[in-house]
Amino acid sequence: MKQASVDKPLLISVIVLLVAGLFIFSSAALGLLARDGASYSSIAFSRAIFGIFLGGSLAFITSRIHYRQWRKWSLLIFILSLFATALVFIPHIGIEHGGAKRWVNLGAFSFQTSELLKIAYLIYLAAWISSVKQKITTWQHGILPFFIISAITGGVLLAQPDTDTFVILVAAGMAMLFASGASWKHIGLIVLVCLLGFTALVFTKPYIKERVMTYINPSENSLGSSYQIQQSFIAIGSGQIFGRGFGQSVQKFNFLPEPIGDSIFAVMAEEFGFVGSVTLIAFFLFFGWRGLKIALKAPDTFGGLLALGIVILILSQSFINMGAMLGILPLSGIPLLFVSHGGSALMMTLAEVGILLNISRSAKRD
Repeated sequence: MKQASVDKPLLISVIVLLVAGLFIFSSAALGLLARDGASYSSIAFSRAIFGIFLGGSLAFITSRIHYRQWRKWSLLIFILSLFATALVFIPHIGIEHGGAKRWVNLGAFSFQTSELLKIAYLIYLAAWISSVKQKITTWQHGILPFFIISAITGGVLLAQPDTDTFVILVAAGMAMLFASGASWKHIGLIVLVCLLGFTALVFTKPYIKERVMTYINPSENSLGSSYQIQQSFIAIGSGQIFGRGFGQSVQKFNFLPEPIGDSIFAVMAEEFGFVGSVTLIAFFLFFGWRGLKIALKAPDTFGGLLALGIVILILSQSFINMGAMLGILPLSGIPLLFVSHGGSALMMTLAEVGILLNISRSAKRD
C-alpha cells in the first residue's frame, strides 16, 4: 500500500525559511568575520554540515518513522535524554561558555543536549496525556504528573542554567495540557506557580534580574546591560520600510553583539526593512497554521498533542527571539530557528519537523 504524502504547504514553508535563513546568516556572518577574524568557512561548514545536512537527514528519517512508534519508546527516550543532558556536568565532556554548561564535546563539534530533551519531553508528555484521556481533569492524573515531569526536566535545565529552554517547554506543555481538556482551575494553578517561580528566579539569579530591569528601562546603562537592545533598536530603525539591502547592514560590524546568534533578526530587519521582517514573520505564521491544522486533523490524541507541542515549541522560540530584539520581551539566549547560528538547534528542529510531517501523512485530508 502506497504511503500517503506529507503536507506539502508545510514542507514548502520550511524550505523557504531554510533558504531565507541561509542568506540572512551568510550576510550576518560577514560582520563576525570582519570583527574578530573568525573563520567564515568554519562557521558556514558548521551550519551546513551539522545543521542543514544532518538535520535534513534526520528530518527525512523521522518523516518515514510512523509517529506512533515514538509513543512506545517515550519513557526510555525521556530517561536517556535526561542522562544525555546531565553529561554537561561531567568534566572534560561538558563545555562551559559564558558561565553556562549546556554543551557536550563531540570532537570537531559540540552539541547542546537540551535540544534533545525538548522533543523527548514533548513525546513523553503527549504519551502520558493520551494514556489518561478522560482522567486528565483529576488532580492525580492531571496536574500532579505534569508538575512531576516538568520539575524533573526543569531541575536538569535550571542547573546549567538554561532558564529560557525551561520556559518554552512549560509553555508548550501547558498548551498540550489545555488542549487535552484539563480544567481551568488546574491551568490557573500552573500559571500561578510559574509566576511565583519566575519571581523567585528574578530575586535569586542576577542575570535574570538584569534582563528584567533592562526590559523595564532599556535606556539605562547603555554601555552595559542595555547595549544589545539599544543597538538592536538602531539596526531595526535604520532598515525603515525596505531596508538597506542584502549585505549592507552597518550594525553587524562592531556594534551588535552576536550578529549570527541572538541579534540576527536585527541584522535582517536592517537589511530588508519592515517589509522583509513582516514577510519572515508571515512564513512563521503560515508554518504554525499548517502545523496546527495537522494537529487538529491527527487521527489520535497522541499525534494531535505531539504535533501541537512541536508547533508551539518552534513558534515560541522564534517569536521570543524576535520579540526580544523588538523590545517587546526581555532579552534571552533563544535562537531564531532556521536562521540563527546553532547547529544543534537547527538539526533537532528539522528532526521535529520530520515528525510533524509524518503525522501529516495520517491526518485527515480536506
